[in-house]
Order: sequence, then structure tokens, then C-alpha cells
Amino acid sequence: MEQEKVLSATKRFDVRFSEVDSMGVVWHGHYAVYFEDAREEFGRKYDLGYLMMYDKGYFEPLVELTFKYKKPLIYGMRPEVYIVYRPCDAAKIVFDYEIRDPETKEIFATGHSEQVFMDKRNYQLVLYAPDFYEEWKRKWEVNQ
Repeated sequence: MEQEKVLSATKRFDVRFSEVDSMGVVWHGHYAVYFEDAREEFGRKYDLGYLMMYDKGYFEPLVELTFKYKKPLIYGMRPEVYIVYRPCDAAKIVFDYEIRDPETKEIFATGHSEQVFMDKRNYQLVLYAPDFYEEWKRKWEVNQ
């Protein structure tokens, strides 16, 4: 049986004072930003950046974004976001996430996102994966 190829990236970040509430705990809205930073890091690593897709004629809006909190992130921590690409047959980009301690791998939160393709000229959902995305999946050997 052939083993699935895993595409992943890691983005380390600082929990800044501006991101915490009066208890010193990261406000939940910042998790979306941490996941966005991980998606950008993934795009840099694997040539799937937003500007490249925009230049090909597409937007990639989020249609699903979930978080599961395990432990609080506290001001001064230096965690990392681990992002994994999940291949699928549909015309979308799917990722799973873990925010974790870089040394112990203790998990603070997990998450999931799905992005679809939208034609930037007429703002219409694209039902079939664009050619450049199919080529990208072949290049990285992540076809379903």
C-alpha cells in the first residue's frame, strides 16, 4: 500500500501583549491570525501563495474555519503553528493545524480550514479545481 505524502510547515510566533485579555490569555480571535500566518508560511514553502493564485485569476476565500482549545496561550509564550495540507478531490484547499510548544509538542489548540476558488473577474465560485492547482498537486504528488 502506497503511503500518503504529507506536506507540512511550521511557523513560530510570539504571544504579544496586544493579543491577550486582562487575564493574560490570548483572545480567541487571534487564533484565526495564527492560522493565517501558517497558511502564508505553507504557501512560501510550497509555492502556493495568495499572490500567485491571484495572478492566476483566483481568490481563495475561507468557507470553513474551526478551532478547538486545549490549553490557554499566555503572554510571553513562543509557540508554533504546525500546518498540514489535506488532499481532497473537490476544488478546495484543506488544512489542519496544531498550535503547540516547540520543545515538548504539548498542544494548545487544533484547527481546520477549507478554502474554495473564486474567479476574481466575476466573483463566482469555481466548481472544478483550476489547472494551476491540479498541476501543483501533481508536482508535490498529493493527488487523491
